[in-house]
Amino acid sequence: MHSTFRKFAASLSLVAGTTLALPALAAPQTYVVDGSHTFPRFSYSHFGLSTQMSRFNTTTGTVVLDQEARTGSVDIEIDMRSVDTGFATFNEHIQGEDFFHTAQYPTATFKSTRVVFEGDKPVAVDGELTIKGVTRPVTLNLSSFTAMQHPMVPKQAIGANASVTVKRSDFNAGKYAPHVSDEVTIDIALEAIAQ
Repeated sequence: MHSTFRKFAASLSLVAGTTLALPALAAPQTYVVDGSHTFPRFSYSHFGLSTQMSRFNTTTGTVVLDQEARTGSVDIEIDMRSVDTGFATFNEHIQGEDFFHTAQYPTATFKSTRVVFEGDKPVAVDGELTIKGVTRPVTLNLSSFTAMQHPMVPKQAIGANASVTVKRSDFNAGKYAPHVSDEVTIDIALEAIAQ
């Protein structure tokens, strides 16, 4: 009887020791968008003469990643009034009712529904893009992703480049199409720092 009890107690001790020795599961990490290094750009054909490129100067949001669990989420807000075409008059024009209508819709948002991983790296993000009050499903394809210790700040950081092509007309902003292309490519350079 005592021998059986001692074996049972030894087994419990072994199980407890093994459990304590297991590494803790990595928790999801929240990263805050670095607005000084995050710029959505958009490009389109202008009458077939050239590809015009502009950007938005103010972007905020968060990225949550758990690379071990291969899960994540992205929540981004773009200040559409920060549009920078390189020409002040056109900055005002593109914010009018025919295009961004920033008086009524000052922000655009992207909220993820799924982050697609290959190994421990995200390669695409499915989500909902809202521009001018219209929400459409889109997939951002990542051409690069890096996670590392930030060289200037004692925190972890992530960086990525992503792109998607949308139609202006899908967001009630299709004036002058097809002469000015309906298709617009959005490229996003993003950096974010751990909270």
